[in-house]
Amino acid sequence: MCGIAGWVDFDAQMERQEPALLAMREALACRGPDAATSWVQGPVGLVHRRLVVVDPTAGGQPMTRPGPNGEPVVLVYNGELYNTPDVRQDLQSRGHRFHSYSDTEVVLRSYLQWGEDCPPRLEGIFAFAVWDQARQRLFAARDRLGVKPLFYALRGRGLVFASELKGLLANPVVQPDVDAEGLAEVLALGPARTPGHGIFRGVEELRSGYQMTFDRSGLHTPRAYWRLESHEHPDGLGRTAETVRDLLSGAIQRQLVSDVPLSTLLSGGLDSSAVTAVAAREMARQGRGPLRTYSLEFAGTSRDFAPTRYYADPDAPWVERMVQELGTDHRTILLDTPEQASALEHAVRARDVPGLADVDSSLLLFCREVRRESTVALSGEAADEVFGGYPWCHWQESVAAQTFPWATNTAWRARILSPEARAVLAPERYIAERYAQALSEVPRLSGEAPEEARMREILYLNITRFLPTLLDRKDRMSMAVSLEVRVPFCDHHLVEYVWNIPWHMKAWQGESKGILRLALEGVLPPDVLRRKKVPYPRTFNPTYLATMR
Repeated sequence: MCGIAGWVDFDAQMERQEPALLAMREALACRGPDAATSWVQGPVGLVHRRLVVVDPTAGGQPMTRPGPNGEPVVLVYNGELYNTPDVRQDLQSRGHRFHSYSDTEVVLRSYLQWGEDCPPRLEGIFAFAVWDQARQRLFAARDRLGVKPLFYALRGRGLVFASELKGLLANPVVQPDVDAEGLAEVLALGPARTPGHGIFRGVEELRSGYQMTFDRSGLHTPRAYWRLESHEHPDGLGRTAETVRDLLSGAIQRQLVSDVPLSTLLSGGLDSSAVTAVAAREMARQGRGPLRTYSLEFAGTSRDFAPTRYYADPDAPWVERMVQELGTDHRTILLDTPEQASALEHAVRARDVPGLADVDSSLLLFCREVRRESTVALSGEAADEVFGGYPWCHWQESVAAQTFPWATNTAWRARILSPEARAVLAPERYIAERYAQALSEVPRLSGEAPEEARMREILYLNITRFLPTLLDRKDRMSMAVSLEVRVPFCDHHLVEYVWNIPWHMKAWQGESKGILRLALEGVLPPDVLRRKKVPYPRTFNPTYLATMR
């Protein structure tokens, strides 16, 4: 994984803008501690921070290869391809000669071969930009689920882009101005966010599954190369469970590629246990075991834990259950109140905008400790969004609410605002407009029963509005300490298949993620299969609340 940024301005010479380019690059230093490089020519400046994961010697960036007429084509890329061997073989059969075994060169040569039609051929997590010197054109694309970020801003006849907002804001042409709409995104809609919204004035985020082109005529409207599509589900229960198991196992196995130490994040819940079980067995089969695993624990949990509507039981016993089952090389990271509170400011700076407070800071500290021994980790993130595992998917009052199901307390939240702020932001109206916008995007299935149609809406909201919040959190907190985290449940083949499984089958036997539990029979112990969902771990230590006050 890496940090990328660039500036294209047809009224400027980038050789004279080196201080701004270097500032953008250094703002992303946490994303790439292993190398800092640049490519500057005429109106273009591209910068890169590298975190070495694959091909340490030949995968450097910005990567340059000659185009058809000998003019340079230059790539900056953040991500990981999981179908690298297949695409490389295809390109070699078309006459391409590779000088590395990195996925970076595969991305670049994919552009050389297929141009703007290359993104659908790439499977993985990525955000990249290609400068085509002969065409005087910048082309950029982002992965289908938006695991890797990419922000941009138009300024005059120029375009500035970066992996994170801080990379944009390091350039003096991008000012940190927040207007009423940006503030409404944070205070009314947050922590979820409207796809593509950049919070700051004139700043946007390239939407997941989108690509864009910028040349001397300006920015061509970004367009989707991938989106969810609805159709009838042809498979019965048994075949569906088998397909889910195969797709998930295949995604996990493909994501084990790494030239550096790799691990999994284990909570003892269904999702992380599934990822860990498949990964541990596959690594043992490859002779790479034992798999290293990490879990998070808070000081005083055994003393202070009390069951709630969301937290039925603590994670620690379940983590130990899976460690014994799989024989992993395990580490438990213990956090206490003082360090968690002191990390709050670091977490906000890492995220660039207000996020999830203690959930962010604890994840940041967790990733920091994992990074001491691992460079890559696999996580169970996204299973709840894809399979409908959240309580609001099963609580009738939430399903029936004509708003985002995780934000049914809008009126209560709005009371916190001053009358002046409330008049400017109009939080209830803003949320209602964004909710209507989201529903207008849902790919409908003709003839679907009302309950199934409503659950399709809920799942669409989960995947396109709530999931990006968690992917942002995971990316910023992990990359803030130079840890690459992969998310097998975001494999687009799996997402596409599960999207069209009818809700009554997803919630088989009335269970949350029932079809996933059925698919994992024989993969996980029966007691782990039946464990109820527990959210991301939080401290129950009363000293945390006292410290924050």
